Amino acid sequence: MTKSSATIREAEFSPNIKLYTLLYVSFFITISFIGVAILPIWFFGLGQYISRRYYESLSCQLTAHHLQFKKGVMFKVEKTIPLENIQDLTFIENPLLKWLNLRILKIETASQSHPMRSDMQLVGIVDPNEFKEAVLAQRELLSNRKDGNLSDSNGQNEVVEILRDIKELLIELKNK
Repeated sequence: MTKSSATIREAEFSPNIKLYTLLYVSFFITISFIGVAILPIWFFGLGQYISRRYYESLSCQLTAHHLQFKKGVMFKVEKTIPLENIQDLTFIENPLLKWLNLRILKIETASQSHPMRSDMQLVGIVDPNEFKEAVLAQRELLSNRKDGNLSDSNGQNEVVEILRDIKELLIELKNK
């Protein structure tokens, strides 16, 4: 594993996500005409199984240069967002999320293809404020390193020129 891929912080997800997923999907099943018939199957079997598997599949890691997120039961999604592309981190709450003591951390990037959609939504992170601060701190650190490297490369060029001058002076002294 390289230094850039080493995990700085891994997000922990609240077990309340299982109930949130169960209720969230139940809402959409309820509003569909045919879905009402399968609602008992969803609540007492399939929904609990899928909610548990979804919770187990969640993974989010902050590395030195990226934010990596994995989720999914039947359809798996893996996203990697470079930290320098992150433009906005927003918290979303609604009555159901508040009741379950959950929040959504919405991450938007500069290269967003759909302006009305976020690039990533992390539901139910334990200590979401701390995770958000860790992402912002790492983004700032990465930004400062890049700015510092530019000035260091100019400084290195000056050092190389000085060393060449010293080398030329030493060669001249040796030849005399």
